[in-house]
Amino acid sequence: MQLREAFLWQPHWIHKGAILIAGAILVTAISDLHTATGLAYEFHAFYIVPVLAFSWFLGARYGYALSILASVEWFLADRILPAEIVAEDVVQGRLLAEITEPILACPNDPDDVKVLSEVAGAKIDEVFIGSCMTNIGHFRAAAKVLEGKSDIPTRLWIAPPTKMDALILTEEGYYGVLGKSGARMEMPGCSLCMGNQAQIRKGSTAISTSTRNFPNRLGIDTQVYLGSAELAAMCALAGRIVTVAEYMEQIKLVNAKAAEVYRYMNFDQIPAFVEVADTVAA
Repeated sequence: MQLREAFLWQPHWIHKGAILIAGAILVTAISDLHTATGLAYEFHAFYIVPVLAFSWFLGARYGYALSILASVEWFLADRILPAEIVAEDVVQGRLLAEITEPILACPNDPDDVKVLSEVAGAKIDEVFIGSCMTNIGHFRAAAKVLEGKSDIPTRLWIAPPTKMDALILTEEGYYGVLGKSGARMEMPGCSLCMGNQAQIRKGSTAISTSTRNFPNRLGIDTQVYLGSAELAAMCALAGRIVTVAEYMEQIKLVNAKAAEVYRYMNFDQIPAFVEVADTVAA
């Protein structure tokens, strides 16, 4: 077969399908590898996918050309960009190792992070402790901070990620502690995190344990900080972002019971779940 004929050769649709599937698997594997190693180049992988699709529809002549261009772009991007990004990550990692106080994301960008001392004193109207990124230990920790307190100056929302969390927290008495503090006990699930079940007051300032604080996500015209459950509970109690000294003092209450507070749910040790499991036939 001559070079020109080889270039214009049109594969059978079965061959195309096999190539497309193999390419998709390869792209997925590479993307997962980049994510696992902390290198965010997924956009290159997503660029290759439509190229494979174009190869299918446009035929070999145009498909080859697009594949060559995409390969060159991917090669250059993986050679030029990583050095800069990795160098920046190393610098950030070195700085993080030196930080001895909590870090918050500031309104309204999860990438705009500052240490607690830089934002201490900012007024807080509402506090949300919840989202799928929390676990049962975060709610126990918040309860330890708020234990014995009532009539807090902020509007506190509590929304465990699952009903199982809520059940165990109730049995352990932590739900009662949070309720007595004046917290609004939400149905387990997304709640304020997605803003699809409720929203905070228009124009208010809040601190949340969720992972995103994009404009209007938790409420209209709101300013949202992101922080830990422990810090959020302290801010709910103070009505403002606490100082580093206040945080260090109050976190002692949590750390003193750390083994109990941050204990995960072990289903094989929870009677109610063990009883149900015993009824299931193998």
